[in-house]
Amino acid sequence: MAKKNTDSNLVDISSNTQVIKVYNKKGRALRIVSLVLSILFLVLGVAIIVGERFTIGSVNFKEKKEYSDDTVKDSNSLKSDQLQSNDKILNIMLFGEDDRQGEEYGRTDTMILLSIDNAHKRLKLTSFQRDTYVYIPSEDRYDKINASYTAGGAGLSIKTIEANFGIEIDKYAIVDFDGFKNIINTLGGIELELTADEIEYINYQMYKNEQTEDRNTIKSGPGLVKLNGQEALWYARNRGLTKGEDGNEIGLNGDDWDRTSRQRKLLTKLVSDMKNADPVKIIQIATSIGPMITTDLTKKDLTVLLTNAPKYLGYEVVQNYVPNQNLWYYNDDTPSGSVIEIIDMKAQRRALGEFILEDLYKE
Repeated sequence: MAKKNTDSNLVDISSNTQVIKVYNKKGRALRIVSLVLSILFLVLGVAIIVGERFTIGSVNFKEKKEYSDDTVKDSNSLKSDQLQSNDKILNIMLFGEDDRQGEEYGRTDTMILLSIDNAHKRLKLTSFQRDTYVYIPSEDRYDKINASYTAGGAGLSIKTIEANFGIEIDKYAIVDFDGFKNIINTLGGIELELTADEIEYINYQMYKNEQTEDRNTIKSGPGLVKLNGQEALWYARNRGLTKGEDGNEIGLNGDDWDRTSRQRKLLTKLVSDMKNADPVKIIQIATSIGPMITTDLTKKDLTVLLTNAPKYLGYEVVQNYVPNQNLWYYNDDTPSGSVIEIIDMKAQRRALGEFILEDLYKE
């Protein structure tokens, strides 16, 4: 586990493979970004095919930020009148929401700021590490950044990011990955190449979660297998199993890198199948995709994004991380357990500002 270097206040990653693995999440973040953005552009693409009345009309529109409490008691945090912005840059916060399981707000391990920079013709993607230790406004406490979503949804998450990092966020979009089930079932299933372990994982999860009475839902061996929506969702969530953890009776190798690879594979096949679907199914899919999106983008905003999508897709895509390299360390001694703590918040704010706003920081 990485520790703070008390002499230099920097993280020594020269010999710690765990820290290097964390920083190598650049590839993982790109895959998650690709998944989230692909869903959003899939919505826009279907809208082009069938007309916005099928998709835009079914999107869950919410009022801006949906969280009005601007209480910031921490002296190191920023209020709304201290935030930085640029009229030529649209900042949209993207959240990948997991199953709510009876909670008012779901869980999110995907928090990505998409900055459409029309001044420099760039799409800027900033991924926030979920274990980053931050101040949560109105809750008046410090916790991991993804705890803000569980406590107050997109609105509180946005307030948290703004108060800690100083960039004004204009809009948000929440993607419900469970909506994939509806799309796949509408298509009549999806065929994927599966290994024996992948089949075992799906079969076990289906049985364990009482989604079937059959311990072996998939009876075929490794190879091309047709999955329904629920089976495909378990495929996409597969990061292995630890025997004994959460009552697991079996153990299978895997990690988050494997899971995001499967998500890419599933999405690629899904898009391919949609291209070959008949118009009736495309319309059915369009109406099922819409409810996957909850956003405070207006219908006018979505129409503008739709119209400009070809231009935006031509922009250079650049990536960023929060926290940035050499500005964090692992802190195991917090009420939230092991967290990623930022050494110098002012330096982190400047680094993020230089990436997103650029011109404001030029000498």
